[in-house]
Parts: sequence; C-alpha cells; structure tokens
Amino acid sequence: MDQDMYSRLLKAEPAKKTPQKASAENIPAIDIGENGRRVLEKRYLKRDSEGKTLETIEEMFWRVASNIAEGDRKFDKNADVVSVAKEFYGMMASLEFMPNSPTLMNAGRDLQQLSACFVLPVEDSMDSIFEAVKHTALIHKSGGGTGFSFSRLRPSGDSVGSTSGISSGPISFMTVFDSATEAIKQGGTRRGANMGILRVDHPDIMNFITCKEDNSKLNNFNISVNITEDFMKAVEENEEYDIVSPRDRKVVGTRNAREVFDKIVKMAWRNGEPGIIFIDKMNENNPTPNAGQIESTNPCGEQPLLPYESCNLGSVNLSRMLRKTEEGFEIDWARLEATVGKAVHFLDNVIEMNRYPIEQIEKVTKSNRKIGLGVMGFADMLIRLGIPYNSEEAVELAEELMSFIQRKGREFSIELAADRGGFPNFKGSIYDKGEPVRNATVTTIAPTGTISIISGCSSGIEPLFALAFTRNVMEGTELIEVNPIFEEYARERGFDSPEIMKEVAKKGSLHDVEGIPADISRVFVTAHDISPEWHIKMQAAFQKYTDNAVSKTVNFPQEATIEDVASVYIMAYKLGCKGVTVYRDGSRDAQVLNIGSEKQAKAEEAAQAPVMVEHAPVHKPRERGEVAFGITRKMKTGCGNLYITINEDEEGRPCEIFTQIGKAGGCVSSQCEAMGRMTSLALRSGVEAQEIVTQMRGISCHLPVGFGAGKVSSCADAMAQAMDWYLGYKRQTGGVAMNDTSALNSLPKNFTMSHEVLKRGACPDCGSAVEHADGCLVCRGCGYSECG
Repeated sequence: MDQDMYSRLLKAEPAKKTPQKASAENIPAIDIGENGRRVLEKRYLKRDSEGKTLETIEEMFWRVASNIAEGDRKFDKNADVVSVAKEFYGMMASLEFMPNSPTLMNAGRDLQQLSACFVLPVEDSMDSIFEAVKHTALIHKSGGGTGFSFSRLRPSGDSVGSTSGISSGPISFMTVFDSATEAIKQGGTRRGANMGILRVDHPDIMNFITCKEDNSKLNNFNISVNITEDFMKAVEENEEYDIVSPRDRKVVGTRNAREVFDKIVKMAWRNGEPGIIFIDKMNENNPTPNAGQIESTNPCGEQPLLPYESCNLGSVNLSRMLRKTEEGFEIDWARLEATVGKAVHFLDNVIEMNRYPIEQIEKVTKSNRKIGLGVMGFADMLIRLGIPYNSEEAVELAEELMSFIQRKGREFSIELAADRGGFPNFKGSIYDKGEPVRNATVTTIAPTGTISIISGCSSGIEPLFALAFTRNVMEGTELIEVNPIFEEYARERGFDSPEIMKEVAKKGSLHDVEGIPADISRVFVTAHDISPEWHIKMQAAFQKYTDNAVSKTVNFPQEATIEDVASVYIMAYKLGCKGVTVYRDGSRDAQVLNIGSEKQAKAEEAAQAPVMVEHAPVHKPRERGEVAFGITRKMKTGCGNLYITINEDEEGRPCEIFTQIGKAGGCVSSQCEAMGRMTSLALRSGVEAQEIVTQMRGISCHLPVGFGAGKVSSCADAMAQAMDWYLGYKRQTGGVAMNDTSALNSLPKNFTMSHEVLKRGACPDCGSAVEHADGCLVCRGCGYSECG
C-alpha cells in the first residue's frame, strides 16, 4: 500500500471534516494472474532511467485510483477523495473494471495523458497537413492513437492553384504520417497507431483500396473506406454512383458501385484491409450534430469522433459479474449495476484529470465529454453460463447485457449532470428535450487485448481465440499455456492429460480432439469454430445498444472465398453495424506466396518459349586476403539469437559472411553455415550486395510477424537485414571501410535497418502466436498490441 499517498490525501482534507482513515483490512487484495503480472511489469510500472522498476502493481493501482479520485475536488473542494480512491482502487484490484492503457500508464505521473484515441482534421492545404503531422507526433509521444479522414485532400493529378502545380494526392501524404509514426514509436512504451479513411466517392478511391496491397507499406496505418448509403443502394441495384471532387464538391465522374465494392472485398479477403465504415450510419447516431459531422474514427474503428476530439475508454470484466449457485453460475445484476456506476464516475473524472497534448483537443473533448464504457470477458461469461457463443441464446444475452449497461450508464451520467452540469454542447444535441446528461456518449466496445490479459479474461466481445497456445521462452524453449477456465473444467472432468493439452494447443480448438466430452466441446468454441455469420450477429447485437461503435474482428478460415467476405459485409450493413473488420486466417502470409506463385508462373511461361542460349563467361571468386575487417550484428530469430558477421577486404568491399546461431545445433546451424558460405561465394564473385539482400529479404519459415525490432521472419531474412543495415552504414559514412575506427565510432546508437516488412502471425516481441481480434492484433504471451 502507498502510505505516502494516503498521508498526502489525508492532509489535504478540510479540518472541519473527519476523514475516513485508510486501512488494509477493508481494501481488496490484488487478484491477478501470472500473465497479467508479467504484462504490467513489462509495460506499465514506473521505471527509472536505467529501467529499474520503481513501483509495485499495488502501488500502480493506488497511483491511478488516487489521481483520478482527485477529479472530485474540481466540483466539490470538500470531496471525500479518500473514499473515492478506495472505491476506484477496489474495482481495479478485483479486476472488475480496467481503464484504457494510457490511464494505467500515465495517471499520477508527469505525462498525465490519459486518452487512448484522437481524431485530427486534415484540410486541403500544406499548412493543415503538416500541422496535423506535428499534432500526430505529440499525441503518439504521449501514448495515444490517431484517426484521420483524408477525404478533403484533392486527388492526385489535380491542379494546385497557389503554385500552378499538380497534387500528389491523399496516399502520398499518408506516407508522411506513416514515416512520422515510425520515427516516434521507437522510444515509446505504447506504439502509435493510425486510422486512414477515404470516402468511397473520392476520385482516388481505387488507389486507396489497394494502397496496402504491398505488405511492406503503410504499416502504421489501418485503412478503412467510408461507405455511404447512396453507394450501398447502387451496389444493390448494380448502378453507377457519383465521384465527387473534394476541392469544389462537383461531380467529376461515375463508377460502377459493384466493381468498387468487389475490389474492397477482394483486398479484404487478400490481407484484411481495407475495413469498411458505414459513415452515414455513424452520423445518424451522432449525438451532437450541432457541433459537426463525423468523418473519421480512432485506429480500431470503434470510436467515431469529431475533429480534435478524444475519448477515454474503460471496460467492465463480465467474467467477474457472476455468482455461483448450487445449479452453476448466474449473472449478478446488482454487482454489474454498481460497477457501471463507479466506472462512469471514474471515466468522467478522467476528462478532468487529463492533460491534453493540444489545446484544441481539450476544448472539443470537454465540450462533449464523451466516454466509452465497454466490456471484456464476454466469452468467459458464456462458458460459465453454459451457453455456446454461436447460438441465438448468446445473441439474446448480448442484447440484454448491453441494453442494461447502456441504460444504467446513462442513468448514472444523468446523476452526475445533476451535480456537475450537462456537457456544454447539450443544447442542440439529441438529448436536448430531456434531462441534462453529463456525457454525450457513454458506451463503446473497444479493443481490450492488453487489459484483458491483465484482468485474466477473454478479449472484448470476441470468442476465445484458442484454448491453449504455445509460448516461446528462453532460447527456443516452448511452454504450453492453457485457458484457465478450460483447464479448470478439464481437471474437474478428468481429461487434463498432457497429451490432450498438446493436441489442443496444436489444433487451437477441440475440433476432432478425442477424449473431450460433448457438452464441453459444445461450449468451448473458438473463433475459428464459429462461422462468420455468428461473428456479425454478435457484433450487431452489441451495436444495437452501444452509443459509439463496436471493435470486433470477423475471423474467416483460410479456405474462405471472396464471396464469403462479400456476404458478411452485406449482412453487417443490413443488421445495423457501423463498420466491419475481417481477417482470413493466414492471408497476410499467403500474400508473399501469391507473389512467388506469379513469379513462378511467369518463369514457367518463359521457359516454354524457344530461346537462343548464349553462355556467359565463368567468374572465378577473388581470393580472400590474410586480414579482413568486419562488424557483427545480433538478430533475434525464431530459432534463437543469430550473430551475423560481415567482413570486408582491404579495399572496403564486403567479401564474406559468418553466422553463429545461439545454442542451436543440427539443421539450423548447418543451414545458416550453408547460407553464409554461398553468400560469401557470391560476394567474392562480384554479385552486388544489394542484390543478395533483395533475394533473401522477406523469406519466411515460421509464418510470423517476425522477431525483434526488425520483425525477422527467418534466418535468411535476418542475414538480409544485417546486410541491409551494413549497406546503410556504408552509405551514411560515404563508403568508409570498417578498419577506419573513427568512422565506425560515428555509427548512431539508434541506427536501424531500412525497408521493414511487417507480416503477421507471431509476436515481434516474444515470438508467441498473435490473435486477430477486436479489430486489432495482440499477443497474449507478452501483451504486445499492434494498435497500442
């Protein structure tokens, strides 16, 4: 317990009041599992400049609770902040509620930036574009994510009146934001993420749809297309729709709606992007139309926001909203109501205690006071209740739950408004004819990847991603981790043998696993056991009673067709969803194979044509000198740490590569040695080093996102990255040889490889499997999250 905190709070109490004394007896102990502790220690606890931890987990929760409780003083200088702090601490320590990551990281610290998501305007001028880049840098530095609509930018090839030049278009400017994010995220505790959006009637829409066809580009962006009602009607009727110039809002042409829709679907099938946002549906539910139109969302699409608006989020852990009876489990509605009330109070206080990175953001945020209370642990709750995720009973429960949370959340917001006043933009809002409301929005279903690990529950409203998975620890050692509820049931029912658990971990689900009782298989379904239609039904059920939007991934098996994706998009539209994100298993990795197949097909076609063979001269490799100078780079791979030494000859030309792979032996060592020998032979035979990089870069053997900072996908890729890094050094130093120690010492500490290629399948931090869930990507092994 942080007694210093209590001393400070108690001293601050007015002398006329007798403050409630803090006592350990009536404060719940931290109830957190090993995974949650590991994530908190790695990513959330305060550290000194040398990386030493400065607080315990208990002290972290006290830091957050006491800081947010101070918000009460802004409305009542005599507020009993000690009691409020204990209340806030209690719901976090018991894992009943968890705020978004920036609040956990920054509350009570110098930064004090507590919001997760922001939307910035991008107007059609250089001043506006680069002002937005600057603001993006400030937000990402503080741990937030940003969303942009690039729909106001004139298309590529359009005239620029001020210079009589030609516009380069929205996509070229997106690369500027992407590069800025890449530079900023290197030193952060929470990586920046972006959402890039373009309207479907923008002249550059086709180029936008395919802008992430190359997986190496725009890796700091999720992209989505703003779909209009007119467009969807044109899709249904197979008609043309208008293309509109953002410069003067004049119609400049038409396109066939189905052709555009088919392109969106094909790209989403191919690699998961773009997502789609039903922008007219979002504005139909815009609570403050008097304050402006919604054009964009935060990075995962669940938070529609006005320009310069931010939102702070938090989630109730539904797995803790149950009570055990003689018959089994039932929902504890009273506990859920109490938790919702405390959470609304907490999130409204966050708005007051937040230190906003930009003045405009503080002004707009406080004018609407949006909060986003969501849920996590829904799949765990269903399992405890004996309800399969893919059932009408589960969909009906989802509606009942979210209806209750939204209703109670709004009632508590009205209670706060009675004491603190309604949000400033209340007049002219959708609530104008009723009682004042403190918050323009109350509910959001947000990604909970990392906070659900801390809370020891399933993520958001997603089904379980896997019942068991393999975690990579140490040098290539694998550890099987089993879902705790499944492990509990397996132990009670007597099927917890190591052999069964290994098979479950291998398959990812209970499908075709012998020895599992039928009732267990029925309830313990995973994301890939569930048809995409059930994913959409569940999303729509929660969306029905959610003020903002729902972040969810619709998972498809690898064999799913383009038509399967199209049918889900249409279904989402008809059921009232505000957006859709899909992921076909293995699609990001299959992209590389597709490209390879195309090359192979062209090679086979060329081989069938008659050719005149002209023998090239045979080159004898140059001799290796007695002395060589080199540099060694350590690269993290799926097989362990690979040490790569690049040597130069006396003239400063690369002449050989040596490799040493951690403690691994056998095939790994022999293959690395073979690659090193062949690469050395090629270098001494006059092959350009950059050509070797091009041939080896991106080769994948583990189907991973990659390992380490460079997201290494194989030992061959590691060698290519090390060579690329070496060539970058040579360019930076003007080709100075490695035996020039003064040049070597000039190498910057933060010098990194270029041409990063992001693939998805394994965690870049720890190598464990990642989940495509909540419209995001998260590693349950270490807490890494692509969207922060």
